[in-house]
Amino acid sequence: MRVLFTVLAERSMFESMVPLAWALRTAGHDVRVAAHPELSDHVTAAGLTSVPVGRDHFLWKLVRRSKRLRDDIREDQFPPFDQGDTPVAELDPDRLQAGFDNIVPWMFRPVNEALVDDLVGFCREWRPDLVLWEPRTFAGAIAGEAVGALQGRMLWGVDYFARLRQHYLRARAERGGAAGPDALADWLTGLGARYGVGFSEDLTRGRFTVDQFPPSMATDTDVDYLRMRYVPYNGRSVVPRWLWERPERRRVCLTLGLSAMGRDYGYSVSIGDLLRSLSGLDAEIVATVPESEQSGLGELPSNVRVESFVPLHALIPTCSAVVHHGGFGSTNTPLAAGVPQLVIAQQFDSPAKARMLSEGGSGLGIPIAEATPETVRDGVRRLLDEPAFAEKSALLRDEVRALPGPNEIVKEIEALVDRNTTERGRTGYVNHV
Repeated sequence: MRVLFTVLAERSMFESMVPLAWALRTAGHDVRVAAHPELSDHVTAAGLTSVPVGRDHFLWKLVRRSKRLRDDIREDQFPPFDQGDTPVAELDPDRLQAGFDNIVPWMFRPVNEALVDDLVGFCREWRPDLVLWEPRTFAGAIAGEAVGALQGRMLWGVDYFARLRQHYLRARAERGGAAGPDALADWLTGLGARYGVGFSEDLTRGRFTVDQFPPSMATDTDVDYLRMRYVPYNGRSVVPRWLWERPERRRVCLTLGLSAMGRDYGYSVSIGDLLRSLSGLDAEIVATVPESEQSGLGELPSNVRVESFVPLHALIPTCSAVVHHGGFGSTNTPLAAGVPQLVIAQQFDSPAKARMLSEGGSGLGIPIAEATPETVRDGVRRLLDEPAFAEKSALLRDEVRALPGPNEIVKEIEALVDRNTTERGRTGYVNHV
């Protein structure tokens, strides 16, 4: 069958799709990746076929120019996701309404409309049987529906998208005629109409959803997830010689991600101060810091190693604890390795991950406003010295390992595509190997 992955030009989101893309490819299916042109080099570096569509979006240029948007990012105000981990009884319908009103025009609309015409045009020519899209690439849902393909989401985080949409719709139903416009539905209705696609909630959540988190880290939605074991992919990777042997002492990894620096809105904590504080522990500290930022770290103690890049799937299994920002790979790699982790929780779903790890006893979370060199050091000391964290992390690792891997869920995906083909009476290229 023909499978199209589609994703915004965000490297980390694309990399979350690579293991499943290769599983489908090695099962004999024709796999391509459609995205804004700037992602092409990352796609081809992964050994996959790139389909550049549309033009590059300007969202992050707008963020750099707009103080309001920069403040939104720094203060965890991505609307409506600032309420992502709020208990259902405390969700504020007015804030949800305002959140969707804001995020559709300033994020969802510009990045999708930069590629949707070409994406639909390519699908009409190539006729994919399956379109898999990351949760913000709604153009993928429209393109799939336009050609009768099965379309589904592939998550790279906690499913705030479905959770908040679900409770937003519930609040609207309770308000009845007093409910305001539904910005997401209105936009998708107009966008879909351009290609003969009628609106349904399938355009907001896909006809099925692949989730790479273990069940114990699921959020409260009515979505029936196709769960897949997380397999790390870190792009082009080289294992340095110093990482060949087991460390002589306990090792702590500090990684705050590449996206913040790559998008020029920076880190919210001082990396140099964190490293100097962590160096007081009886441990080797390994930090991944972009080369452009290393000159500003200041003088560092001898037990601190700073690298511009180390593949996390090679580094983290050698560690006794990990400090990170709650990103997709930086959370899931310690989960898969059974390593205790401390999340400096700032934005989007990192507060939820921090809470889940803390409640499950496999890690700790510190809100960004409370993250000082001292609080981070003290948290890491607990992870190193209290055996319960390692024990709970090992249990979570076993839960991850029990999930079916990418190769194992290919048959399930094939069955879903076959069912869609039968139900829609669709003809086209379907040739399972």
